[in-house]
Amino acid sequence: MKEFVIAANDAGQRLDKFITKAVPALPQALLYKYIRTKRIKVNGKRGDIAQRLAAGDVVALWISDEFFAPVEKRYDFLSASRQLSVVYEDENLLLLDKKVGLLCHPDDHEFGDTLIGRVQRYLYEKGEYDPAAEASFAPALVNRIDRNTGGLVIAAKNAESLRILNQKLKDREIEKYYLCVVHGTLPAQQGVLTGWLTKDAEKNKVTVFDRRLPGAKEIRTKYRVLETRGALSLVEVELLTGRTHQIRAHFASIGHPLLGDGKYGTNRQNKAFGYKKQFLYSYRLRFAFTTDAGELNALNGRSFAVEDVWFAREFRSGALDPPAKTKNF
Repeated sequence: MKEFVIAANDAGQRLDKFITKAVPALPQALLYKYIRTKRIKVNGKRGDIAQRLAAGDVVALWISDEFFAPVEKRYDFLSASRQLSVVYEDENLLLLDKKVGLLCHPDDHEFGDTLIGRVQRYLYEKGEYDPAAEASFAPALVNRIDRNTGGLVIAAKNAESLRILNQKLKDREIEKYYLCVVHGTLPAQQGVLTGWLTKDAEKNKVTVFDRRLPGAKEIRTKYRVLETRGALSLVEVELLTGRTHQIRAHFASIGHPLLGDGKYGTNRQNKAFGYKKQFLYSYRLRFAFTTDAGELNALNGRSFAVEDVWFAREFRSGALDPPAKTKNF
């Protein structure tokens, strides 16, 4: 028999989800059988599969010791780089400036060095995260941005902050602002673009339409032109909806693709400038809570920004004006 006392980071989880993480050697079929046959109890009583656990609950498992056999402690995040740009940090969260080229999460080609890996290593080496002391929780990213886009990403240090931030993001109570450089002069200095977006998952590409189609999702993109120089415009964008490749595809759909964007722009437009990565940066966010945020209430109304976005500086100095030498940023 083994007991787990539910800590704050594990509170709020379903019983079956908690056990899956806390006892990974226990097969799913046996897990559900043991719950049904009262070999898994909560506070001395029969547990329910969907029961939500609270801090202080005692989960007792009357099962074979073989399922609790110690496993070799090897933490994949220790292979991640220590390089991490922290914009803001408190006891609940980190605001990070993710650089272009870094993945937020592992994929089929890159597993070791990712943003979440760097976060977990950073907190582990600070003594703020001990995987051996956590039954199921690990620091996690609240939002993510594409590999070829840089900018602000939020990481939650504890389960309660993660829960709150996920809900606030879903409820649009975290405002996200981007900087981008687009081809051409936009028809108005500011406005809200609207449209309908469909996604081709196999090609990892989206298409924007000006009318509703079956399966399409509505998109709204608010923008403000900061400056225009020749054939380029520096634009601030606020995402009113958050869809895959929304900014890139939306501006391309109205004839103003992002500079350097080979997927939604054209080689003809980009060739004259010599840049091969899209000019897009998630440079500012604001916590705009309209409902209670618990332990995060002190952040309400605060805004954080990456002060020096390299292409904004280059744009204003005229360094982006053609002709330009080929660059590989």
